[in-house]
Amino acid sequence: MSSDDEFRLALVGAGRMGRHHLRALAGHRTVRISHVVDPVPQARAAVVAAGLPAYPSVEDMLADAAPDGLLVTAPTGRHGALVAAAAKAGLPVLCEKPAGLDAAEAAEAGRVAAAAGVGFQVAYWRRYVPELRRLRERIAGGELGEVLFVAASQWDGEPPAAAFRTGSGGIFVDMGVHEFDQIRWLTGQDVARVAAQPAGHVTDPAVRGRDVDSAHALLGLSGGGTALVSLGRHYPGGDMAAVEVFGTRDHVRLMFLDPADGDATMYAALARQAEDFAELVRTGRSEGAQVADAVAVLDAAHRATAQLTQSHEVHPDR
Repeated sequence: MSSDDEFRLALVGAGRMGRHHLRALAGHRTVRISHVVDPVPQARAAVVAAGLPAYPSVEDMLADAAPDGLLVTAPTGRHGALVAAAAKAGLPVLCEKPAGLDAAEAAEAGRVAAAAGVGFQVAYWRRYVPELRRLRERIAGGELGEVLFVAASQWDGEPPAAAFRTGSGGIFVDMGVHEFDQIRWLTGQDVARVAAQPAGHVTDPAVRGRDVDSAHALLGLSGGGTALVSLGRHYPGGDMAAVEVFGTRDHVRLMFLDPADGDATMYAALARQAEDFAELVRTGRSEGAQVADAVAVLDAAHRATAQLTQSHEVHPDR
């Protein structure tokens, strides 16, 4: 820990999500990104131009710096190797969701971190949105009664680049893990059953057979209720996310990510998440997602994905 008790994070991955974290923590009082790692020269040049030191690898960065933790925002396929590098160096890790392309990878990342005795947290930022936290408290306190149905939606303004999509694991692993985690966290229930269906056409031929532009999953929850996960990559105006809960006593609907507000909600939650990670490192206490959460979510996402691959819309040979 730095002498002034400021918590310094080394960011690994200066792509889209990495830039979001940089903006969210710019000027933060107690947590800051002090170093950046990215193998792409252009990405490093942009970081250096913004006033931060940048390195091509974690090893190069560690030869020159001693951060308090590693924030992993690199592509999902690199999460395991980066967690292992951090564990070898004795660095706690805040790893962007989903912490692996499947449940086995997420479990292995957690095992490696635990064996090294370093803190490990998975970055599901919605757990730090005040409206969602209040909804969770109301559900836990019984104000909504028995939860009968949860509808969770995430629709992006436009699809990401084909290069990202073909390595992301598909729409349920890339996007839907947020909804699966949110439903489990809000209700305190596990996903017992999954039925999934794609919707619409794939607009980018480069990803046909690897991903879809829209998909939906109907979940059976361990408490007896049901849930719907609705995902899409074409929402006019920008990115949106909403949740609706129907209980025997009350009903709540929240659009907590509204295109009219831009990314303000996410940035505030990312900052709170970084503060909570610092608390994990300092005291061992955290309200964030842990290894078991990441494993359960990826298991559900892969059950949904397996059903998509059997359909006409995503079969690469049809």
